[in-house]
Amino acid sequence: MSNLDSDTQNLIPPATTHHHHPPPPPPPEPAVKHPGPITSLILQPFQWLNMLSSELNPSFILGIFLIYGLSQGFSGSFFKVVTDYYWKDVQKVQPSKVQLFIGLYHIPWVMKPVWGLMTDVFPIMGYRRRPYFVIAGVVGVAAAATVAEGGVRLGVEAALWCLIAIAAGMAMADVTIDACIARNSIEFRELAPDMQSLCGVCSSAGALVGFATSGFFVHHLGPQIALGILAIPAASQILLGFVIYEKKTSHLHDLSTNKTQAIVNLGGALKGMYETIQFPQVWKPSLYMYLSLALSISTHEGQFYWYTNPKAGPAFSQELVGMVHAIGALASILGVLIYHKLFKDYSFRKLLFFAQLVYGLSGFLDLIFILRWNLVLGLPDYLFVVMEECVSRVVSRVRWMPMIVLSTTLCPTGIEGTFFALLMSIDSFGSLSSKWGGAVILQVFHVTRTDFDNLWLVILIRNLLRIATLGFILLVPNVARLDVQNPCDILQAGRKSTDLETNDDSLQLLPLKERHEV
Repeated sequence: MSNLDSDTQNLIPPATTHHHHPPPPPPPEPAVKHPGPITSLILQPFQWLNMLSSELNPSFILGIFLIYGLSQGFSGSFFKVVTDYYWKDVQKVQPSKVQLFIGLYHIPWVMKPVWGLMTDVFPIMGYRRRPYFVIAGVVGVAAAATVAEGGVRLGVEAALWCLIAIAAGMAMADVTIDACIARNSIEFRELAPDMQSLCGVCSSAGALVGFATSGFFVHHLGPQIALGILAIPAASQILLGFVIYEKKTSHLHDLSTNKTQAIVNLGGALKGMYETIQFPQVWKPSLYMYLSLALSISTHEGQFYWYTNPKAGPAFSQELVGMVHAIGALASILGVLIYHKLFKDYSFRKLLFFAQLVYGLSGFLDLIFILRWNLVLGLPDYLFVVMEECVSRVVSRVRWMPMIVLSTTLCPTGIEGTFFALLMSIDSFGSLSSKWGGAVILQVFHVTRTDFDNLWLVILIRNLLRIATLGFILLVPNVARLDVQNPCDILQAGRKSTDLETNDDSLQLLPLKERHEV
């Protein structure tokens, strides 16, 4: 029995002790690996985009990519190069006349307040923005397909109307997305420079692709057929009209009420524009923006005809012309980054003064090129023109960005689309004045398809006018971007009544996290 008892005891587990032992220490957490400087640099743009997408509506970011990148950036650059060759080689038009035609392209951009009024006060099927993207796309596709028809060469007047229609489609889509940008710039003032930087990067990246491919398509397809490629960006506008987020304004069960409300809204918008433009804080910088563009007369067509001429100029090929502009687009992106990283917090007056001064001085590089002094310095033509293009693009972008940021902050809430379109139409009218002023100067000094003897004098006059613009710099407010007063704030501070009230039915691209509160 003792042996059995001992064996049995061996099968019984020992009694559990009640001593409390400390729990084993947790395993050490793996060390957090911080990305290296190169990785951080690569990830920074994606983190920036993720931040903007989390703060703003993702469909709004998509709209910037499609309109500023594909429609404005790619189409604008591609359109510029291909139409130059179209008028020169297909229609065989004189450079001064082409300058007049280019001025006509700007008329749809000058009409931006009309498009803005339509998007603000005339909704279609309950939507203020989406239908206008679709309309802009349809106009662009039809016009590009018509002018590019390979079997028929249109007359000068018909071709001009088609090209104006292509520009009108771009302008209408641009106004519609700008209304969204202006609204978000008011609601998220601290993100206004980021939004404009994103627009600038998308526009420059699209221009890079457009310029880089334009010479190739012109060479292999010819200028006329190459214009048909512009139907692709126009089609993307139609797509955006179906996917962008927008809150429906109303139910269309009472058409008479809607028409009456539209008329009331139109009157309120016109009254708001009239009251707002009277503020010195608004009309003074607007006048400066116009003068800075108008006084810088355009000599582009005279220079284009010169540097593609095999006898008088360096006879650049079609591919080289496109690649020079593409390199300039890269420089334009650099200009956006320089502004965003270094200059966005400077006062508008100080930044625009130095930018305009450098812009005027850099124009003398064109003069050196036309007089062929670059060859005396031992710099070949292709190298010098690339250097000149890069300097010009960087300076132009740094000069342009603060004016756009200032324009977005001057828009009153409720009619931000219309008023921003008004400010941009002032800029477009400045560009039109620049083109037509350049056309007059080219005609007066008899710069033609084959005679370039006075081209250097035209460029000298242009450069002196750029520097003369500095005399109007006091029109620009000497404040930083966060210190600019919105017209609604000015009205409230002055205890004035106004109809500039926010329309709850207007497009509100709010962050996703706030949509349920709308």
